Amino acid sequence: MDNYQILIVEDEDVTRFSLRNLFEAEGYHVFEAIDGDTMSIILTQHTINLVIMDINLPGKNGLLLGRELARNKSLGLIFLTGRDSDIDKILGLEIGADDYLTKPFNPRELTIRARNILSRIGQSHKQNETEQAIVKFNQWTLNGNSREMVSPNGNILPIPRGEYRALRLLIKNAGQIVTRQELIKEMTGRDLRNNDRTVDVTIRRLRKHFESNPDTPELINTIHGEGYRFIGTAE
Repeated sequence: MDNYQILIVEDEDVTRFSLRNLFEAEGYHVFEAIDGDTMSIILTQHTINLVIMDINLPGKNGLLLGRELARNKSLGLIFLTGRDSDIDKILGLEIGADDYLTKPFNPRELTIRARNILSRIGQSHKQNETEQAIVKFNQWTLNGNSREMVSPNGNILPIPRGEYRALRLLIKNAGQIVTRQELIKEMTGRDLRNNDRTVDVTIRRLRKHFESNPDTPELINTIHGEGYRFIGTAE
């Protein structure tokens, strides 16, 4: 097993200790934090590959912390929380989390999801030298190194991890239908679930960046019942 390092950010002692024991038993090196301040110190002192974080934390909550973490494309993030509303789930994924699980959780499911995310991160590192980091389309530039879009007039727009991955996949398959299942897999590493609107919300947010009228798509077409298709010009 690669020597991946996991950080548990959880203020409830029993849950935090249980998670530490769970992942140490899987062979990972595990760190613990009870809030954002402690988390930041650990992140500056160690190379963390995956953060598993509650949303309800003392001080700055997990959603705000997650938005900051999402800027680091080499760091995986799983929200593990008692907040189970669809709004919280969508918001968590929108800001860049790789996955979102609710308590009580199945330990086996959590370790599998964590392993999948870490595997994808590892593969991403190996492919960095061969992947095209800069993609240009319709006078826009998508920068994979900084995870930003640059508009035709030079404005720089940072975008969350999920939006970046979705747009990259669509551009890569320009002119072809990309299913919602393929998009959710690329964005989060998981399969599409019933009544899951994460992909649709992500596409809607992407369109707002460069579509003058969301009711008349210029770059991303909706293929009803199937998915989406990039109809712009990839340079």
